[in-house]
Amino acid sequence: MNAEPGPGIETITGPVGDLGATLMHEHVFGLSPEILWNWPDVPEGWDLERRAREAADKLTDLKNHGIDSIVDLTVVGLGRYVPAVQRVAELTEVNIVAATGLYTYDALPPYFGNRGPGSLFGGPDRLAEFFVRDITEGIGRTGVKAAILKCASDNQGMTKGCERVFRAVAEAHRATGVPISTHSHSASGGGLEQQKLLAKAGVDLTRVIIGHAGDSTDLAYLEELVAGGSYLGMDRFGIETISSFEDRVAVVAAMCERGHASKMVLSHDSYCFNDRFDHDVVRRRHPNYHLLHISRDVLPELRRRGVTEEQIQQMLVGNPRDVFARRGPY
Repeated sequence: MNAEPGPGIETITGPVGDLGATLMHEHVFGLSPEILWNWPDVPEGWDLERRAREAADKLTDLKNHGIDSIVDLTVVGLGRYVPAVQRVAELTEVNIVAATGLYTYDALPPYFGNRGPGSLFGGPDRLAEFFVRDITEGIGRTGVKAAILKCASDNQGMTKGCERVFRAVAEAHRATGVPISTHSHSASGGGLEQQKLLAKAGVDLTRVIIGHAGDSTDLAYLEELVAGGSYLGMDRFGIETISSFEDRVAVVAAMCERGHASKMVLSHDSYCFNDRFDHDVVRRRHPNYHLLHISRDVLPELRRRGVTEEQIQQMLVGNPRDVFARRGPY
């Protein structure tokens, strides 16, 4: 199963030659389809045009703060609905890169959980087939091609369901050459477990971003991930209940001082709209959890701590460019 994506970097509106300054781990919409189908009057509400315009306004504001592109790592399991993101893309100049993959910390959705190796009914595992289709043909009937793969494990470790997704992601990656980005649990050293499995599946770890590495203040752990070849996702700026603003910027500054600016990417893991959490509660608990936090607060603080403009450009522009550099199947 070898199939290369088209030339350029695929975005919601088609391929582009360069992404410019890029936030590598964000989300446009996080939706709960079965809730919205069955109880459309929930307080959060869902009106595609209204929410698309709200999201576009936020992205346009982001553009005005110096960011050209975001990578939307919303995949199956997080309420991916590409037609809504297409409408957002029509209303903003910010490039939006779509992802494919499956998000679970444990069991697979029944559609996959009841099919495939080790399941109740057995049969072939079609996960990789679906992922490759998203990359080479497009997601659903939208024509939008995914340009990055996403998989996750958390504090439960590499469960059987997670392992099956990781192996399918590895297969799809090797068939298409597109990069991989993960959700990891730093407190338990989950990124190392992910690297081990992906490497065993034949993945070149220099083509992998270990997401949420920035939750950790353990520099030895981060050094070990870098030694394995992967990029570090310093991508939860604004979520200060896991790691404080002070700790997050200190870790990035320290890793830059150690010569690792070429192995870090920056982001917030934020949503323009997410019905899975109460908006008012999130805003009270995480006042800096929004798309402008890095531009307004993080970058000035990194500069104050001695991080150079060249290093900032490397993390925002150079590293995303390298992550998406065209590479074929292998």
